[in-house]
Amino acid sequence: MISEPVVVALDIGTAYTTALVASVHGDLPRAPRLKVLGLGHTRTMGLRRGVVSDIEEATRSIRAAVEEAVRVSGVAPDAMYVGIAGEHVRAVGSSGVVAISGDEITRPDVDRVNDVARAMAIPQDRELLHAIPQEYRVDKADGIRDPVGMIGTRLETEMYLVTIGSSPAMNLRKAIERAGYKTRELVLESLASALSVLTDEEKELGVVLVELGAGTTDLAIFHEGKIRHLGTIGFGGNNVTSDLVQGLGITQNDAEQLKEVYGCAYEPLVDPEQVIAMPASGSHGERHLSRELMTHIIHQRMDEIFDKVQREIQNAGYNGKLNAGLVLTGGGASLEGISELAADVFGLGVRIGVPGVKLDGLSESVSDPRFATVTGLALYGAHRLAQSGGIVTRRTGLSGGGVDKFANKVKTWFQDFF
Repeated sequence: MISEPVVVALDIGTAYTTALVASVHGDLPRAPRLKVLGLGHTRTMGLRRGVVSDIEEATRSIRAAVEEAVRVSGVAPDAMYVGIAGEHVRAVGSSGVVAISGDEITRPDVDRVNDVARAMAIPQDRELLHAIPQEYRVDKADGIRDPVGMIGTRLETEMYLVTIGSSPAMNLRKAIERAGYKTRELVLESLASALSVLTDEEKELGVVLVELGAGTTDLAIFHEGKIRHLGTIGFGGNNVTSDLVQGLGITQNDAEQLKEVYGCAYEPLVDPEQVIAMPASGSHGERHLSRELMTHIIHQRMDEIFDKVQREIQNAGYNGKLNAGLVLTGGGASLEGISELAADVFGLGVRIGVPGVKLDGLSESVSDPRFATVTGLALYGAHRLAQSGGIVTRRTGLSGGGVDKFANKVKTWFQDFF
């Protein structure tokens, strides 16, 4: 019997669905840690570019991944922290201002100004996912992170509101409910990954997290310790696979296998003379292809994707401000030569973001950039338990509709870890 509280995280990607079961321990509430108890990982069916396209297929993928994690961990989940991403994600700045009547600023004053800032009208076809305070201003003093206890008559806040399409969110929750589980909270995947692989120093200096997924490439820019910009590029690993199919005249399955074993994103790393033997199939005998040609195809597509990321950074106004460089994560970050190509394109320092910090137990099972999101979701859940004093245990069920009252109440306290 597990006495520690347990969190369950679910990352439903375009290529793979991953479930993670972990117990929460460590120095609560300041520094929660995760003990990985079980991991389930299966091919995703029924998703296209991060959005549910077939609920029945998505349901089967969810059930298979969670059941595998349950077999390993021995823990039966009730509700899960679930990642969401896609081109339907939008973010906008909002501000709020209140008058201070007392001697000093109190926590209720901060809650009031946060409520004002997040009271922006949200269209009916969208829902608010995250409301993240950027900074506070007391009278004329700005750049304040926590104004509680300060003296002033006027308190202002700048807030970053993240919204998602209502239909994608409802279909995702519906697939999870059909699989027999409940959604505790939806969390933006790129922010979850940031929790897992970015350091406080990187976020302070300025860093862009680039998540290389199968359907899309997502980016999150952090500067002076806060999230400043979110973006989604509608191209990912599936486009690389399609290019290989067209360019080499091979099947989708062969292209996936070749990319996995021989894929390289940076042409200078490949021997021009190297030849890859293709297995014989029913319609073809044994064939050979040039690895240089294959690498050229991958290089061109990834260069195009990075160029779009570069333009997104420039348009957001953070070109030249990312002193900590880039952190690459997601399944595409395992591709040979990907960091060399990124360094070439961006002219910045590049590292591969691999989960590991704040993880115990079966931590080696998630020591791969493709598991950054699911570990980040679990860490997010651990912070939630820490905020509630650990009172939410593994047998606590929530409505299948989504977010519980506690989560709504502290939805503006994300400055602590976003």
